[in-house]
Formats: sequence, structure tokens, C-alpha cells
Amino acid sequence: MAGLGRARGRRQEEDGGGGSGLGAVLDFVLANARLVLGVSGAAVLAIATLAVKRLIERAAGARDDGDPKAEQKALEEAWPDLALIKTAPKPAKKQRREDLSEPLPARPPAPGEDPEPSDCSAPPEPLEVESSPRRCLTLQEQLLLHYSSHLAVPEEHVALVQELARGICAELQSFLRSKCPELPFGSLFLSGPLLDGLEALAADRVDFMLPVVLDPALWSLIPGEETVVRNPRYWMIKRTDLEYFPRGRSPWDRFIVGRYLSSNVLNETLHKMLVASINWPAIGSLLGTVIRPVVASEELKLEVKHEQVELNVTLFPVVEMEGKVLLAAPPEGLVENLWLESFYRAEVSRVKELDAADCGARQSCLRILNGLCKSHPSLRKLSGSPLTHVVLHLGAAGSDWAEENLAARFQQVLKELVGYLEQGFLPSYFNPKINLFCELLEEEIDEMGFMLYRAASEPKLLLKEK
Repeated sequence: MAGLGRARGRRQEEDGGGGSGLGAVLDFVLANARLVLGVSGAAVLAIATLAVKRLIERAAGARDDGDPKAEQKALEEAWPDLALIKTAPKPAKKQRREDLSEPLPARPPAPGEDPEPSDCSAPPEPLEVESSPRRCLTLQEQLLLHYSSHLAVPEEHVALVQELARGICAELQSFLRSKCPELPFGSLFLSGPLLDGLEALAADRVDFMLPVVLDPALWSLIPGEETVVRNPRYWMIKRTDLEYFPRGRSPWDRFIVGRYLSSNVLNETLHKMLVASINWPAIGSLLGTVIRPVVASEELKLEVKHEQVELNVTLFPVVEMEGKVLLAAPPEGLVENLWLESFYRAEVSRVKELDAADCGARQSCLRILNGLCKSHPSLRKLSGSPLTHVVLHLGAAGSDWAEENLAARFQQVLKELVGYLEQGFLPSYFNPKINLFCELLEEEIDEMGFMLYRAASEPKLLLKEK
């Protein structure tokens, strides 16, 4: 504004103290511009007005039309005035209604004015860049993502576990043949969900199946309903025709208790061999592992430690007769002659057969369910056979197991499980007389039922890490 006053005084001196009408109007506008436009608007208007007034004064001033030097001088003096107009800052754009909530930009300091000190104690918050909203994942996408992120077993771990298990299995087979040549053991083989593609969460368990070869002419099966436990899932193996084929005719007669092949006696004999007769340190060093038999367990267990994985091995003597697969896994108690009927091989075969027939997602559903149940302590006893039999029951009911219906079948399995838990009875797919919940306590059934009842309506509860 000081420059504006000097320009006005110089104009008055050149005109002899008198002002034209246009000059008076401009002076009035400039005098009141600050009130109307504010400081910045008045500065812009003053600069532009000064340039226009200079052009008008030069145009009105007398000069010699024929003097080229005067004309050139007038043009040279006009350029700075035009530059003032071009370099004048543009007034701020009028704010729209939606811009009123945004913070006002800081006022630039005037010439000679010290800038305001910044407040270092409260730095301005960075502006959040609004990203495009994420698409909500469907339940099926959430299930597959959770499985791949938290439940799937790395393939390299699976391959390593299988390699270690085969090495230990071969060494154990060699020992049994050299130590007990009189006992007709079959060839050891591996079993378990990890090898059949139905396992999840960890590559930490493999079963060794040791076939016990019996002569059908000397042995027969007694159904579980006729045993002392009245449980259709347990069987007894009876020695027959002792009058014609006395003891000693069968190499397995040494394990007889009361005319029945005792699973307990056989397990105790094998347990002594595993603990005291096998040089596990030598076998472990050969395979690059540390192998220790579990002494305190009634089961035949080995603990295997490798630098990358830890493995639990369980040895099961198994008898196959009359279409039954019986394991030397008697229930707890005084009964020592019982053999547990296993449906695992039939379960896996049936699930894969059904999936191959309709390109179904039963195996995918079982992998997810097994992983989720194992990750929740209260549901751990449901993993394995109970889940498989529920899936098989749904398949028999004609449910659509196409890949795109995985989420719907998942929720349906949860609802079916709740119903079976309410009844306290889950019939076996292969023998409806067998209750797969018979070994669960009432408190365990209540806890599982409550958890699954909530998860059936809100499946995301199962996806939370425990």
C-alpha cells in the first residue's frame, strides 16, 4: 500500500494537483478495497489498478507522433506495468459448501513480517488417503484363506516326515524279523491322515501298522455285542479247535489269555522290545534324528526329533479277518482281550470315491474342519472319525458337494454335529449300532454342543485363533 500512495502522489504532481474523474473513482475504490476485499484482495487490486492507471496516463500524455524514440520509450515503460498484471497472484477460489469442513490454508506472511513460530509439540496429523473400500470376503473365501494361512501343512514338512517315518519303519521291520523270526508279522506300513491328505495344522503324527497274520482255521471273531463290555465296536479273537489243534500249533498261542488272543499281552511284549532291545541312538544317528521310546505310556510310542520337525510315532498291531480291521487298542480297564474295530481305511476310501464321482469338496471340507477342531481344545476330540462320518452321512442324504457349495456344506456339518451331540449318539456310517460318542463325558458333550451351536450361526467364531 506504500507503493500505491507514492504512485498516487506522483500522478497528482504530474497533473498539477488536479485529478480526473476516473482517477477519483479509482482512488475511492482503492481506499475502501481493504474493507471489502480484505488484505490480500486489496493488494491484488492495487497492483492491477496501478498498472492500468500508468497505461492510461501514458496514453493521455502528449508526445510527438513522429518521434520514434519517444514511442520506443513508451513501449519500454509499458512492459513493467504489464508484468505487474501477469505476476499478480490470483485471488483464492471461492469455497464450495463441501469444502467448508476442510482446514483453511495458512496465510502467507506479509513482506517484513516475521513468520509465526510453528508449534513443535503438536505436529500436524498426516492426511489420511482414502483408499477404496475392501470387498467383503464370502464365508467360503474366509475358510479357504484361513486354512491356507493357519492350518495347511508345508509340503516340505510333509515330505520330510514321510521320509523319516519310512526310514524308522524299515529299521523296525528289520529288527522284528531278526529278533522274532517265529512270529509271522506282516510288512509294516504307514498310516494316518497326514499320508492320506486329510491332516491339517501340523505334520507331527504317523501310525505304524504291524500286521498280525492269523490262520483262519485256528482263530475266529466274536462280535462286540457278545463280549463282556457289550460294545459293538470291540471284538474278541478266540482260539478254536483246541481239541484237534492243541496249544503250540499257532505261533500266537503264547499270547492267549483264557482261549482269547490278548491285545494287552501282545502290546506288553512289543513294548519291552521297543524300550530295551532296539538300539535307537544308532538308528537315530543314521537318520539324522533323536529317537526315544515313551517308557511311561501303555501305547507303543516313539518320539522323534529332527532339526526341522518333531514326530510322534504310534505302533499298532493289526489283525485283518472276515472283512474286519482290528487294532490292539483295548479300552481302559481290566478287560485285556478286546480289539478295536477301525474304520479309518474304509473312511478315507469312501470319501475319495465320492469326491471322484461328483468332483466334490468333501476332502477340502474335512481338512478345514479337522484343522479348526484341533486348534480349539474343547473340540479336539471331534477331529478324525466323528467328522468323517458326519460328512459321509450328509453324502448319503444327497447333499450337493460341489466346490462352490463348500461354505454351505461346512455350516451344514456344524448343524448336524449339534444335533448328534444333543442326542449323545453319532452312528457309524458303516455300522449304525456303533456310537462314536460313547467315550465322551457328558460335560465334554455339553461344552462341544454349546461351542458348535454358536458357530453354526456365526462360523467366524471358529476362525479366531486360540
